[in-house]
Amino acid sequence: MPSSVRTALPASSPPPEAVAPLIRALAVLRALTAAGGRAAVSDLVHATGLARATVDRVLSTLAALGHVRAEGRDAVLAPGLLELGNAYLAATGLPDRLGPLADRLADALDESVSLAVPDGDGVRFVHQAIRRRAMSLAFRIGDLLPAERGAPGALFAADWGAAQWRRWRARRAADPADAGFPAVPQRGRDEAAEAGARRIAADFTARVAAARETGWSADDQLIEPGLIAVAVPVRAPAGEVVCAVSVVSHTSRHAALALPDAVLPRLRGTVAAMEDALGAPPAPAVGDADRPADGHLAAKRQLGPGFVASVARGLAVLTAFGPGREELTLAAVAGATGLPRATARRALITLTHLGYTESGDGRFRPTPKVLDLGFARLSGLTLPELARPHLAALAERVGDSASLAVLTTDGGDTVRYVAGVPGGRILSVTLPPGTRVPAHATAPGRVLLAGLSAAERAARLGGATAAGRAGLPALLDRVRTEGHALVDDELEAGLRSLAVPVHDRAGRVLAAVGVAGHAAGRPPRATASAVLPALRATAAAIEDEVRVAGRYLPLPVP
Repeated sequence: MPSSVRTALPASSPPPEAVAPLIRALAVLRALTAAGGRAAVSDLVHATGLARATVDRVLSTLAALGHVRAEGRDAVLAPGLLELGNAYLAATGLPDRLGPLADRLADALDESVSLAVPDGDGVRFVHQAIRRRAMSLAFRIGDLLPAERGAPGALFAADWGAAQWRRWRARRAADPADAGFPAVPQRGRDEAAEAGARRIAADFTARVAAARETGWSADDQLIEPGLIAVAVPVRAPAGEVVCAVSVVSHTSRHAALALPDAVLPRLRGTVAAMEDALGAPPAPAVGDADRPADGHLAAKRQLGPGFVASVARGLAVLTAFGPGREELTLAAVAGATGLPRATARRALITLTHLGYTESGDGRFRPTPKVLDLGFARLSGLTLPELARPHLAALAERVGDSASLAVLTTDGGDTVRYVAGVPGGRILSVTLPPGTRVPAHATAPGRVLLAGLSAAERAARLGGATAAGRAGLPALLDRVRTEGHALVDDELEAGLRSLAVPVHDRAGRVLAAVGVAGHAAGRPPRATASAVLPALRATAAAIEDEVRVAGRYLPLPVP
């Protein structure tokens, strides 16, 4: 684990009203994030300086909240943690209001487009529209870059005051190699030396002056060789810069000096549309946050002393923010979370001390630092990775193999298995990821076909119905009504499979989770009665995480 993780606990003394367990829990989350999203408990103890018993209680609480999970002796970041970053992103309104415009600009220019916000003396990404090429942008939502390494930083620094410039110089002196920014390559020895640091400072101040004069900024391979970009600020109706839009390319497609001429006209047009979108009336406040504060009472009863309620309440305060709730008074936070006013106040004092919220005029708002809590680490999550721990628990519970399947993208009558965990029996079903089988002959395939519209289903089933399965449409209607499919002896003699759908945030059938085993020893109805409750519980658990993880991130299926 990097030595820099030793700074997981705040350097300054917390105010007397701060919630100590919440401070410790956030330190554990930061340490786990810095370790790459997975760490042995003993390493977390060393990184945070906390007692082993304290780290164990924190991890038990975070696991009950769905923010981490245990895998052997390791703690692992879990998709539920993304709800904290989702709350910040929803409160800004930037991905929701400006993201579609950034996506359209990326399509028009055939280049990657990023939205970034200022975060202290750094720049943090909040939206990415990436063009998928052999050489493409590798930054993730939540990644933090030094302000001087990229086009947006010069735009933000154009509005810095003396205190911000002092902070920037102090950080540069303490970390000339940018070791504290894992999203970018560290600087070489020459750049980190005193003379190199002076050149970097002079270059940055010159670029800031140019950005202030021209209203745009360029990145000529400041991050790594070949990577170039042009950025333009987006201003709120009151005139302050709220974010920057960057068009990112590489030198094999454009010369660095030619990129501004190629992209600035369309980029400025998009920025004008974004500023109009920010000037539109705000979205109405929606209901409670994804996970209300009182939703953890069952976990408290189950874990007893192992559940630290003050940690759950403090994190619930972060999720109080969202669409129409970009800034809240103390009373509004208490009302949104269902917490007593005094409890909400102490949590806000703690979060503000740690930099996760800020306040002014009696109102609180989340800061981009919330994305430090594992968001970038979890940004590359795929659907099979999300589902695999749930499949493992299902296979252990029922004893049969568990799998996740999707329809192939070619429009045919084929299902592809994308994740699987073998059962514990000697005679076990083996369907490794990548296996393709006829959809109509398997329980997962029938669940997936049943979730299609009538036109899509007819297009996929042309060959199957012509081959003598004229009753298949009616069978699929029944599967859709009953919410599950059970298939015996069709793909292979003796093979029985049972499956239920997994829905996305919009309620569409995204995938199917199923179990498969030998049909001997139990009639079909008994199999359904014994396995369906566990199968549906697994699908519901996957859907819960899809709902959180898929809010601002794609969930690709490799």
